Amino acid sequence: MKCRHCHAEVTQRFADLGTAPPSNSYLSEKQLAGPERYYPLRVAVCSVCRLVQTEDFADREEFFSEDYGYFSSFSTQWLLHSEAYVKDMVARLGLDDRSLVVEVAANDGYLLQYVLAAGVGALGIEPTRSTADAARKKGIEIIEEFFGEELGARLAAEGRGADLTAANNVLAHVPDINDFVRGFARILKPAGVATFEFPHLVQLIEHHQFDTIYHEHYSYLSLTAVQRVFAANGLMVFDVQTLPTHGGSLRVFAQRSDTGAYEKTAALTDMLAREAALGIDTSEYYDGLQAHAERIKDDLISFLVQAKRDGKRVGAYGAAAKGNTLLNFAGVRGDLIDFVVDRNPHKQDKFMPGSRIPIVAEQHLRDAKPDYVVILPWNLRAELAEQLAYVREWGGKFVIAVPELLVE
Repeated sequence: MKCRHCHAEVTQRFADLGTAPPSNSYLSEKQLAGPERYYPLRVAVCSVCRLVQTEDFADREEFFSEDYGYFSSFSTQWLLHSEAYVKDMVARLGLDDRSLVVEVAANDGYLLQYVLAAGVGALGIEPTRSTADAARKKGIEIIEEFFGEELGARLAAEGRGADLTAANNVLAHVPDINDFVRGFARILKPAGVATFEFPHLVQLIEHHQFDTIYHEHYSYLSLTAVQRVFAANGLMVFDVQTLPTHGGSLRVFAQRSDTGAYEKTAALTDMLAREAALGIDTSEYYDGLQAHAERIKDDLISFLVQAKRDGKRVGAYGAAAKGNTLLNFAGVRGDLIDFVVDRNPHKQDKFMPGSRIPIVAEQHLRDAKPDYVVILPWNLRAELAEQLAYVREWGGKFVIAVPELLVE
């Protein structure tokens, strides 16, 4: 296996989660009569550039198809986060009606709707038809292509250079990370700024967030590795912020290496120093996640089996990709969890990939009144506990599996 950034031979294992179908490939009832395609889910670490990455077994079109099921706007917390980002960027960069914000992986327009509301020009790039159509219904122009150097250069040549590019939770999703980053160096105006948000590898390791590993995530990112990838592809990182989203994320600010004028901040220096002190450039730092993942799996299975023996009924909430990783790694099927609730109508009346547990609307939860509700997207635990407070009215309890089993 060659590193997707520096092309060195990659031999150190980070995690092996067995095999699973793509985490966002939800099944229709008709598809239940047929087979599913499973791929090995293995992650390794490059000993040269320290990019943590999956082994690749399929093209990106297999994971990001036209009926892609993830729609960002169904999380109230994420909408508030995006609205605050736009407000901050408009003020920080002085954006106005002469400016252009380009979002790569614009999804259903969850962020660019706030850019338009602020009176700033907006352009979205989104390759999945289902979410692109949802964004267009909000009045957002969408280019339905995968982003890379060719598209970035083409837009710049058309006079559509960006004052700001946003790329939230997509840097990890690209198989050719070098071509992807070069695209930003091409599309940015000379004084333009690019921001990238991604779950921080340090948080994944410290809090055993192995369920954030799935096929659509090709890379698992430290600031150290990101700075190396950017420097090799025409971007210079100049600032970083820590975010609570997705269990602990970074927002990285970058500019063109040839024209950017922003000075590197103390926050950037401090975060790089913190990663160095943790041992980000040592092989030992990446050991241990496998054992934690297996413990979490065993604890969840033990709980569910005991609940079944006790005659308890168990449902789950959130048909999220991380939930599919957890359920498939643990071997959970419909005999242990009866159903999964999700607010997204595009997922309702479908079935979880691999486990084939039915996905239902929230009213089903009220009607079924299960004894336990497993919250699969643990990063939304606070939001969901408030939204589902009525579960306690019939004595129901919430269950969290990651980073450790918690019943409350």
